[in-house]
Amino acid sequence: MERGPAIFAGVVFALFGGGLLAWTTVRVRQRQPVAHSVSPVASATLAGLVSVIALIIGIWCFTRL
Repeated sequence: MERGPAIFAGVVFALFGGGLLAWTTVRVRQRQPVAHSVSPVASATLAGLVSVIALIIGIWCFTRL
């Protein structure tokens, strides 16, 4: 990857993953639903999984510099 797009993509994925993980953690700790009309366990698990995957992709982009 070229440096510019790799940095941009890495920052976007890292910010999205970190933000989603923080938001999901706060919602679970406050015992509020992560998504409406969905099982609380399933929505928290899916949101946590997506956030971890986004963080991994962001780290992968940074290793391509």
